[in-house]
Amino acid sequence: MLVIGENINASNKSVAEAITKRDEGFLVNLAKAQTLSGADFIDVNAGGGYGSLQEATAAIKWLVGIIQAAVEQPLSIDSDSPEVIEAALKEYHGERLIINSVTAEPARLESIGPLVAERKAWVIALAMGTDGIPDRVEERLTACERIMSYLTGLGVKAEQVLFDPLVLPIAVDTRQGMVTLKTIEQIKLRYPEARVVMGLSNISYGLPKRKLVNRAFLLMAAYAGLDAVIVDPLDNKAMSLIKVADMLVGKDSSCRTYLRAHRKGNIVD
Repeated sequence: MLVIGENINASNKSVAEAITKRDEGFLVNLAKAQTLSGADFIDVNAGGGYGSLQEATAAIKWLVGIIQAAVEQPLSIDSDSPEVIEAALKEYHGERLIINSVTAEPARLESIGPLVAERKAWVIALAMGTDGIPDRVEERLTACERIMSYLTGLGVKAEQVLFDPLVLPIAVDTRQGMVTLKTIEQIKLRYPEARVVMGLSNISYGLPKRKLVNRAFLLMAAYAGLDAVIVDPLDNKAMSLIKVADMLVGKDSSCRTYLRAHRKGNIVD
C-alpha cells in the first residue's frame, strides 16, 4: 500500500506557524522523519487564509523548494486553489508527483486536468461534484465517471488516477462506513487500472478511542481494495497495520515485507 505522509499541512498549527515564519529547519526535519518512517510521497499543503494570491503562491513555492531539496521522496502538491497548484508545479522539478486534488466540479476539473496531463502526474480525484460529498454510492460513482471521462480525454491514463471515495463521520451517519467501502469496491470493478486512496481520520470524528476506529476501518478498506492511504507515517502502530493489511489481502509475497519490518523492530502492536 502506498503511504502519503500527511504531516506537512498548514491545518496543523505548528506547521502553519513554521510556514509563516519560514522555519526551514522544522519543516525539513518533518519531511525527513516521514521519509525515514516509510512515506512513499510527502504531501505539502501551505494552507489558505492569505491576504492575496501572491502571498499564497509565495508560501507554496517556498515550501516545495525546501522540501524537494531535502528529501528524495516525490511530493504530493495539495491545495484547494488551482492557481496555487500551478505555481507549485513550476517550482517542483521531480518527475514523479501527485496533484491533490480534483473533483467533478467543472471549473476545478478544467483547471487541474490540463496540469495533470502536461506533467504526466498522478492525481487524487475526489468522488464529489459541486454539491459536496454525496450520501449515496451511486452519486459518488457518477462523479468518478465524469472525472475519468474528462481526464482520459486529455490523454491521462487510468493508472495515473487515485480515486478518493471520501469518508464522512460514522458518528453522524452510521451508514457512511459501508458507503465508503462499497464505493471502493465499485471503483475497483469499474476502473481496475486506477488506484483508490483514502484518509482515515474522518471516519472516527466525534468518537472516543479514534485510533482504534481508524485502524479497524483501514483493514476493512484494504479488503475492499484500498491501494494508498494518507496517514501520519510517524504513527508506528498505523504503519505496522498497513503492513499487516497488505499481508492479509495477499499483497505481500511470502510475507516478506512484514517479516523484514519485524526483524528491524518496525512492527508494533
